[in-house]
Amino acid sequence: MKSIIELIADALAAAFEKAGYDRKFAMVTLSNRPDLAEYQCNGAMAAAKQYHKKPIDIASAVVTEASGNAMFGEIGAVMPGFINIRLSARFLADYVEELRGADKFGLNTAENPETIIVDFGGANVAKPLHVGHLRSAVIGESVKRICRYMGHHVISDIHMGDWGLQMGLIITELQVRKPDLPYFDPDFRGEYPKEAPFTISELEDIYPTASKKAKEDEAFAERAHEATLKLQQGYAPYRAIWKHIMAVSIPDLRKNYDNLNVSFDLWRGESDAAPDMEPLIEDLEKKGLAHESDGALVVDVAEETDTRKIPPCLVRKSDGAALYATSDLATIVQREREFHPDRYIYVVDKRQEMHFIQVFRVSKKAGIVKPETKMIFLGFGTMNGKDGGPFKTREGGVMRLEYLIRDIDDAVEKKIREKNKVPENEIEDTTKKVGLAAIKYGDLSNQATKDYVFDVDRFTSFEGNTGPHIQYMVVRIRSILAKYREQFGSLPEAAIRPAESATEKGLQLVLTRFAQTVENAFAETAPHKICQYMAELADAFNGFYLENNILGEKDPERQKAFISLIRLTADVLDAAMSLIGIEAPEHM
Repeated sequence: MKSIIELIADALAAAFEKAGYDRKFAMVTLSNRPDLAEYQCNGAMAAAKQYHKKPIDIASAVVTEASGNAMFGEIGAVMPGFINIRLSARFLADYVEELRGADKFGLNTAENPETIIVDFGGANVAKPLHVGHLRSAVIGESVKRICRYMGHHVISDIHMGDWGLQMGLIITELQVRKPDLPYFDPDFRGEYPKEAPFTISELEDIYPTASKKAKEDEAFAERAHEATLKLQQGYAPYRAIWKHIMAVSIPDLRKNYDNLNVSFDLWRGESDAAPDMEPLIEDLEKKGLAHESDGALVVDVAEETDTRKIPPCLVRKSDGAALYATSDLATIVQREREFHPDRYIYVVDKRQEMHFIQVFRVSKKAGIVKPETKMIFLGFGTMNGKDGGPFKTREGGVMRLEYLIRDIDDAVEKKIREKNKVPENEIEDTTKKVGLAAIKYGDLSNQATKDYVFDVDRFTSFEGNTGPHIQYMVVRIRSILAKYREQFGSLPEAAIRPAESATEKGLQLVLTRFAQTVENAFAETAPHKICQYMAELADAFNGFYLENNILGEKDPERQKAFISLIRLTADVLDAAMSLIGIEAPEHM
């Protein structure tokens, strides 16, 4: 289904042509002066350069040709050469009615669906999720949902950190604490225990302790590096410990991601790519791409067009150990073999940009991926506290994600109980849904690449540009629909009618933009556009609601049309909310 802007552009293209000008100048956008027009065309400005005429003369000629089109309620040329447009109420109502019956509200899904890998999460096993993991989780989940809604085949992968130095650190600290375990007895020949020698709580203490020791104790750090290398080389006792770490860590990770309504198709880690690491390095050497530098193996990836220094990509350390780049490249090899992706999207901290520039370039240079394969790095900014620094606990430590969720839920539950509109048996479910909306919308309403301040009070507010406010608008609409149903037995199937007020027309206009918003959000890998749209639609509904007593409307046909309009609004808001992974409760 064509968008409103495309239909206007088609009509203006014909008008430009009739006036003697090239159709290409019929470029239409939303008006940047909504007080003067709904849409505008600035094509006459560009045409003036080609035809050596005044822009206003060209614009006036085009308007003359277009003025008879029933699509336009108003169309006019204004200095220095803008074409201002307002749609006719009849045309807009008919278009919205068509949207109401269209699949996905008129969205043009992919004609040639792509296979897309979304790599996000990246949590390290043996460590609790903290607030630093929030952005990758919620942004990645939304990107996944948007891609799927567009009709693409998406494979999401948590890509856990389970093969690097943190494993060696844990093994080394475990040996200090429990030296009598069979894993550390070189003469042990039996089967290793099936039960892990630690709980998740113990594991969460072992890693930070070991990490701190490694910074202070050079000998300890060296032993940890040796343990990492032995693990990667297949040393059986350390592999057994590694399996215990995974078995204890993954259920805890699943629980935390479930609390965010975030899911993964693949629960793989760096270790899954381990079998491909050595063949990868051999292939890079065979192709003459990898060479030694200070004992390490590197691939040069700098290009003549670079405006900044791009260092070589390090693929093997001087001691033979693999690195993140080795793992990420081997993972791409594995994904190409299994899925043949058309597009990769990595949702990672923007401070890792250089790493992914290097990895992407090696992937293309070595022919691991096809030249036309899209490789997108969606680097996100930092979540900060009100003081402008990284978000922390009151004590100054890194806050666990589950504690952040708990604090948000506590704030939300307090507000829900103060309003006293939610039945007691719904309070827990409502709190979770509203708390999740506060967190996700608070994050996703910001452009991913930018830092933002996480403000618990603002994000949990039921007013303003917040997730709870969006939910509240849906709950309000559902309440109106329920009362109408109680009075009349069922909801009407009345058509959308031509708007009689600015707020009614404004709501209809915003509804027409849903499909284009989703297409743009996909094309630009930009979930914040969905949030921006929801805010506009919620505000447009609120303006319409405040101006019209829908349930008290005396004209039954007018009332039926109102009900159809707000029902469509709720459906579109529901669809938009699902794209960021939230939903509205029954009551608020």
